[in-house]
This record gives sequence, structure tokens and C-alpha cells, in this order.
Amino acid sequence: MSDSPSLALIRRLYESGMSPEVTAEVMAPDLVWDITPGFPNSGVYHGWDDAAKNFFGRTMPNYDSFGAVPEEFYADDEGHVFVFGHYHAETKTGNKADVRFIHLWTVRDGKAVSMRQAADSHILQEALKG
Repeated sequence: MSDSPSLALIRRLYESGMSPEVTAEVMAPDLVWDITPGFPNSGVYHGWDDAAKNFFGRTMPNYDSFGAVPEEFYADDEGHVFVFGHYHAETKTGNKADVRFIHLWTVRDGKAVSMRQAADSHILQEALKG
């Protein structure tokens, strides 16, 4: 399957490692960032600045490394991109975890307008216990 424009946009985001240059270009001003209940710092964030500060800013200090590793990408004809993958995390206490996720992105007018996440929160919560 060739990449749809929406799939190519989201794939670029992952390949960049969420670099500031790419996120500034890709994220819509009204982005909705929805992290599943039970996940550390879960909630709904409005705008990339909110997600960066209040989700990532509170989450990342708990880890020596944390990254999303995409494994499969799927897209429909309505701007939805589904990403299956796993987070690889190494906590400040030395625990390691690989946590499966699915991200459902919505793209409109060449910008990511929402990301809904579902992940195995229990594995990550256990790793954080130290």
C-alpha cells in the first residue's frame, strides 16, 4: 500500500522522534492529545504546547529514556491513521518496560488535529514503582 498523505505525515512525525521542527509543522493549533486513563499523567490536553508541557513535561523526568516505536501504520480515506507499536521505557530507578500501544490520529488539511492513545498502563505503572 502506498502512503496516503495523512499516513506519510504521521510516519514523518515518528521518524523524526517528535523533533520540535516537525511537531511545529505537523500539529494543528487546536490539537487534542488524549492519553488513556490509568496511564501516567493521563488526560486530555488541548494544543501541542499543553501536551508538551503538561503531559511530556511531567512524564519524561521519570525516565532515563522513553520512546514510541511504531510497528505498523494503517490509514483510511477519512484522514485517520492507526499506529500499532510499543513504548520502550527505562525508568530512573533502572526498570525497563516495553508497553504496547495503539495511536489513532486524525489529520485534516495537512495537520494532525487529534491523537487518541490506548496502552497497557499496568506494565508502565509497575515499572515506575522502582
